This record gives sequence, structure tokens and C-alpha cells, in this order.
Amino acid sequence: MSTPTMPQQDDLQSRLPDPAQFFPEMAEIAGGMSKATLNGSIPRTTISLVQLRAGQIVGSTYHTVRQTGLLRKAGETEERITAVASWQDAPYFTDAERVALELVEAVLTPNPSGERVPDELYAKASAHYDDKALWTLTLAISQICFFIPVALIAKPIPGKAPGKNYSR
Repeated sequence: MSTPTMPQQDDLQSRLPDPAQFFPEMAEIAGGMSKATLNGSIPRTTISLVQLRAGQIVGSTYHTVRQTGLLRKAGETEERITAVASWQDAPYFTDAERVALELVEAVLTPNPSGERVPDELYAKASAHYDDKALWTLTLAISQICFFIPVALIAKPIPGKAPGKNYSR
């Protein structure tokens, strides 16, 4: 029985070329979104944890690899990074991080029995975050949601820097 060979990073191909050639304003949009979310009202780590969880929920290898890399670069422990997938019972997160993770799950997971973000969840979030921080968290979720279709349809190459993650 032979061992399957894994594709090398250089062998990976995106489905679509870099959208910047068609939409040069994408860099400005992405920069504006980053500037809005990195306003200091919530920790950058919380944003990355939320965006990692979003990537996991939608099954995006690109976003999962990207956010994991950003968390490692920021000095996060492997335990915290790995435990994002099972944050509900993991001992590694603050109460504020937990409610942020709960919020992104609520936004991205259908709830057949009611609202995705019920008043109780909003109340929990507002107990940890002021209005600006709640807006920042909302925009951080919006930011990753903006780029989810890009990752799922165009399939940029995981692990490559933005702008270098398209093969065509």
C-alpha cells in the first residue's frame, strides 16, 4: 500500500486569479475594514480568535490557516489556537472571548427555532463590551464574512500572504 503524497505549497493552485487586477479598490476596502476593526476597543487576539472560528465554521482552509498564523505570530499558545474549535469547554478563554466566539457562531449558524442572536446573547455581549467594542466585534465578524465567499469560491492558496496567494 503506497502512502498518498501531499501536494507541496508550490503545487497548489487558486481557482481564480487575484481579484485586485479586476477590482483595484479591493486593497482600499480591505485596508478600511482592518483599520475599523483594529481601533483598539477590543484586543487584536479576540478579532483573530473570532475570525478563526468563522473560518472553521464555514470550512475555509484559507481563513483557518491565515488566522492561525496571525495568532501564532502574536504569541498565542498552541492550546488556545487548537481549542478554538471546542471553545465551549476549553479552559483557555476569558469570558469576553467566550461571548465573542458565541456571537460569531450565532451569526454563522442557522437557528431553526428562532433568532440567531437572541436578546440573551446580546445582553451577555454587552456585559463585556461597550458600544464601540460591540460595533468593532460586529465589524470583525462582517469583515470575515465579506471574505468567506472569496476563500470558498476563488480558493486562494493557504499560507501565502495576501497579494501572493493567487496562482493565476
